[in-house]
Amino acid sequence: MAIFNRGGRHARAEDTPIPTGSESGATTGPYDAADAPDDVQRLDLGSMKIPAVPGVEVRVQAGPEGVVQQVVLGEGPSTLQLIAVAAPRSEGIWDEVREEVGGSLAAQGGQLQEAEGPYGVELLARVPTPNGPVDLRIAGIDGPRWMVQAVFQGPVATTPASAPLLGECLRGLVVDRGQEAKPVKEPLPLRLPKEVAAQGPDGAATPPAPPAPPADEPRRRPSPRPRS
Repeated sequence: MAIFNRGGRHARAEDTPIPTGSESGATTGPYDAADAPDDVQRLDLGSMKIPAVPGVEVRVQAGPEGVVQQVVLGEGPSTLQLIAVAAPRSEGIWDEVREEVGGSLAAQGGQLQEAEGPYGVELLARVPTPNGPVDLRIAGIDGPRWMVQAVFQGPVATTPASAPLLGECLRGLVVDRGQEAKPVKEPLPLRLPKEVAAQGPDGAATPPAPPAPPADEPRRRPSPRPRS
């Protein structure tokens, strides 16, 4: 299911920044790299730095060249998929992305509703899968020139208190957007941590690599999918 498209209402970045982090008075993250507290140990995946929280498993799926294509955190039967994308300076894109996500899920037969959550308006969805319906809770957090989409699945989607550590990881997340110009909604680049990448294809901690696409076929961007 493709969630992010290059087109839409945002074609290029603007010049007026939106307030976030220390500018907006926020006391928790996700943080921009310029505002992040440095007293937390984090797993460095490049554009996303994830807090090292005991009890949370970080699962990354990488291609043959070590480029991370998907990041999923697990706490018991609950999961949290994280996607960070480029955004304009002048305004957030979660409202637009939420419409796109809702349309995609509805086309799959999903039942949807919007609800107010810790980060504003969230999507609550029940999506059919071959193994039965799956509950999702999807939040969007707009930052300076980036947006994080957080997809909760499992018991945490309907009962956030059932997996409190996943919420802790999201609040401690750091996004390093970089200074390079990027199309709006393009996923920010991720990489394996050096200690994992150094193990090579036979390392136990190295995630399984999917087959490489043909040379004339562009790589698919990461998108949230219900896990059956």
